[in-house]
Amino acid sequence: MKTKQIFVGNVPVGGGAPIAVQSMTNTDTRDAQATLAQIERLASAGCHIVRCTVPDMAAAEAMKTICAHSPIPVVADIHFDYRLALASAEAGVSAIRINPGNIGAEERVKAVAEACRAKHIPIRIGVNSGSIEKHILEKYGSPTPEAMVESALYHVSLLNKYDFDDICISLKSSSVPTTMRAYQLMHEKTNYPLHLGVTEAGTEYMGTIKSAAGIGGLLALGIGDTIRVSLTADPVHEITAAYAILKAVGLNDTGVNIVSCPTCGRTKIDLIGIANEVERRVAGLDAKLKVAVMGCVVNGPGEAREADIGIAGGDGVGMIFRHGEILRKVPQEQLVDELMKEIHAIIKEQG
Repeated sequence: MKTKQIFVGNVPVGGGAPIAVQSMTNTDTRDAQATLAQIERLASAGCHIVRCTVPDMAAAEAMKTICAHSPIPVVADIHFDYRLALASAEAGVSAIRINPGNIGAEERVKAVAEACRAKHIPIRIGVNSGSIEKHILEKYGSPTPEAMVESALYHVSLLNKYDFDDICISLKSSSVPTTMRAYQLMHEKTNYPLHLGVTEAGTEYMGTIKSAAGIGGLLALGIGDTIRVSLTADPVHEITAAYAILKAVGLNDTGVNIVSCPTCGRTKIDLIGIANEVERRVAGLDAKLKVAVMGCVVNGPGEAREADIGIAGGDGVGMIFRHGEILRKVPQEQLVDELMKEIHAIIKEQG
């Protein structure tokens, strides 16, 4: 089922558009120049949409400068104070992340809905397992996937009451199974675009694994329109992880895709070192290529015949093959250099 399409600035989200990659700044938003410097780094890494927290009016004021100079659309992250949402809308943000149910009286929800509708600013309803309303928690006994979905739909109803439907939804938990089930249920119940993520995922290592399991699993099922990999790390690393996840599930075919075997007792070359060196040297190449780095002839040309170019190990030597056809044998110490020559030759052929 295709979801409804919204636009965050000039970036389409949903409706069959490519998956949009997001991140969030961790600078003090009130320091506009530091925040813009980080946004520039994120944009250079491939980030499509960036979110900035707006904890007070000084941050909302800084958003005027940030939005005016950001190379990518900026989302205001709002909690509790509806006036910060109104100020952010005036500052020129491209979207607002808010929970309509926690900003107070319905007149406040109405004010935010009207301001965003007037400026064509979409709202992301961000529910997580720690933000579910007390009456819903009492009904389900714990922050279950069903409770998260009911909470999100409650927020949707508040906005719909004031004729606002330019909505994106996120349902994040630190539990991968809970996150996945919540998104699956929401996907069955509505056609709003879904912002995928696993909250409080952890360090770069564990957070990437949790995100790959949760976000990647949902994307493989055809669920999700925009993603944010949450890591306790430099936000730029979130972008790297996001693109790796997209590539793993077949939703990003740009750049070089490396496949390699895990090594075994048959391996007679330094496959781990060679694979890491190949990965480093192909990073940033603007080419759609599948490169295989295989440990032996058993897992070489035959198993990796779909690769555009590849290597397979021997006893201190390696063989270079193309679409399963062996081209030549090469001493181990020359293997990466010779592979790179073949890669650049293919790129030249592709024009």
